[in-house]
Amino acid sequence: MANNSQLIHLKIVTPRGIFLEDDVSELVAPGKDGDFGVLIGHTPFISSVRPGILKIFKNDKPELYSLMNGFVMVDVDMVRIFTEIIERPDDIDLKRAERAKERAEKRLLEKREDTDLRRAEAALKRSIAR
Repeated sequence: MANNSQLIHLKIVTPRGIFLEDDVSELVAPGKDGDFGVLIGHTPFISSVRPGILKIFKNDKPELYSLMNGFVMVDVDMVRIFTEIIERPDDIDLKRAERAKERAEKRLLEKREDTDLRRAEAALKRSIAR
C-alpha cells in the first residue's frame, strides 16, 4: 500500500461536473499514440486521450473505466482528465454496446458513398471501449 507521499491526486471532469476525485498510486490511460502510465513525480505534459480503458490503481487494486475522447493534464503530483464521457463497468449496457459495435462494423464494411467513415470508425472505437 502506498503512503500519501507516493500518491498522485486524480481529478476526472465531464460536462456534468466532477466524476471522480481521489488520490491514487498509479493510472494507465489510453493516449492518442498508445497507452501511458503515470506515477507520482511524472514529468508534466498534456495529451489527448482516445476511447479506451482507463486503469486507476488504489491500494494495488485496479479500477477500470470506459473513457471516451478528451485530454489529460499531468503535473508532478496531480492528473486532470477532461472527457465528454466516462463510464463504470456496471453502468454499461453490454447488449447495447455490442449492437453499436455491429452497426459500426457494418457501416465500415458496406463502403457506401454516403457513409461518413470517420464517424463510423469513431463509433466502432467507442463501442469497443465499452
